[in-house]
Amino acid sequence: MQIVETTNEGLKRAYTVKIPAKEIAARIEAEVKKVAPQVRMPGFRPGKVPANLIKKMHGAALHSDAFNASVRESIDALMREKQLRPALQPKVDLDEGYEEGKDAELKVELEVLPEIEAPSIDGLSLERLVVPVSDEALDEALGRLAENQKTYKDAPKTKKSAEGDQLIIDFVGRVDGVEFEGGKAEGAPLVIGSGRFIPGFEEQLGGLKAGDTKTIEVTFPEDYPAAELKGKKAEFDVTVQKLQVEGESKIDEDFAKSLGLDSLDKLKELMKVQLEQETAGLTRTQMKRQLLDKLAAEHDFEVPPTMVEAEFGQIWQQLQAEVAREDNPAEGLKEIEADKEDYRRIAERRVRLGLLLSEIGQANGVQVTAQEMGMLIQQAAQQYRPEDRERFVEYVRGDAMAQAQLRAPLYEDKVVDFLFDKAEVSERQVTREELEAAIEAEDTTPAPAPKKAAGKKAPAKKAEAKADEKPAKEEKAPAKKAPAAKAEPKAAAEKAPAKKAAPKAEAEKAPAKKPAAKKAPAKK
Repeated sequence: MQIVETTNEGLKRAYTVKIPAKEIAARIEAEVKKVAPQVRMPGFRPGKVPANLIKKMHGAALHSDAFNASVRESIDALMREKQLRPALQPKVDLDEGYEEGKDAELKVELEVLPEIEAPSIDGLSLERLVVPVSDEALDEALGRLAENQKTYKDAPKTKKSAEGDQLIIDFVGRVDGVEFEGGKAEGAPLVIGSGRFIPGFEEQLGGLKAGDTKTIEVTFPEDYPAAELKGKKAEFDVTVQKLQVEGESKIDEDFAKSLGLDSLDKLKELMKVQLEQETAGLTRTQMKRQLLDKLAAEHDFEVPPTMVEAEFGQIWQQLQAEVAREDNPAEGLKEIEADKEDYRRIAERRVRLGLLLSEIGQANGVQVTAQEMGMLIQQAAQQYRPEDRERFVEYVRGDAMAQAQLRAPLYEDKVVDFLFDKAEVSERQVTREELEAAIEAEDTTPAPAPKKAAGKKAPAKKAEAKADEKPAKEEKAPAKKAPAAKAEPKAAAEKAPAKKAAPKAEAEKAPAKKPAAKKAPAKK
């Protein structure tokens, strides 16, 4: 094998790698000997088929396997000989004039990771902002819990329905005089003003008593999920079985026992722990932001452009998805386009911090254990259909890059926790509002969020809030498994199983144009 360096500029490297034809031929001969005992051919005893006939029958496949193996070993040898640490998978191209029986010439292009001097972590100081749970906050939380645990009791027969009352209703819906699927129910509970049904439905149920009937007219929204009902006018015949009013919600011993607890004190204790856990997450975010801002301010080095572009691509995809959910997507797209370079700088900061944390972790022996890795793989497999999970696990266990992607978030958390333990940490009590303001103020990312019209949520904020959350890679370089040359036919087949549809809870994280809880009275 011959290696010639053709480019060495900054972090960019390029090489030509020549694989002798005799090396490929030797691999083919070795492969023939390996498969010969299993080859079956009429007229020959098992294992006695001549080598020339095996080549004639399976020559193309044997050459492909031998060639691919030679490419992988040659790239591995290149990385070892030149002591290269690729930032991403190298680009490998086969000379267009290659023919079987000739020397193979590969063109290899890559970007290498920069040499980073492990930063000193001595003298690191951080401030932890903590939010004590006040009596007022605890009372508010208990009040919200009681609100969610409302009970209703039958109203006097003479009472007429009003907002906040619960009706137990039967209804039948029709479009153009014809009942539609899912447009009928009996004994359905509905709180007037809850926004559970389509616009205009609940508003027409005021002033009714138990036993009353009413026909109401509504129009299905244009964005209604059922295509056959979008924008359609409908009539619903409604019968009120019961009218109920909200019962008194007292936060007392009986209330605590209705939740399965021994006492009100036990309920307060659990609620306090829950509030502490909520603010503990914010406190960690504040400390991590503070830590990363310190590291970013003290270190500036060249980062691989391909890594920055890959990171920017993820940020940009996220922003476009958020803009698409806004009331005016075209206007939102213009605003993020105006700040495109700012987001590119965010991507560069993420990459630089990821490399820096990786260097710190390696210099100090931070590792993700095999047991932890196994748990990560099993957790990730739950995102797939049950029939695909085993195939996904096998795929990840055989692909070092896929493992690195799964490992990265946990590895970063471990490095951050390591730095927290090493730092001199002081504490200061603040309110929740002050803690949230501190998280925003400590973000020294050079890209400001784009200004938006009042009342509209800037998608940029989400990108900035996560600008420092890029997981660090545990390995200095990708796994030794070489990338496939374009001529390698098997590479394209090595794919992970398709994911199943995202769980509803994940899909509803982003606000929709209309409240997600609104739906047709009918079950679809």
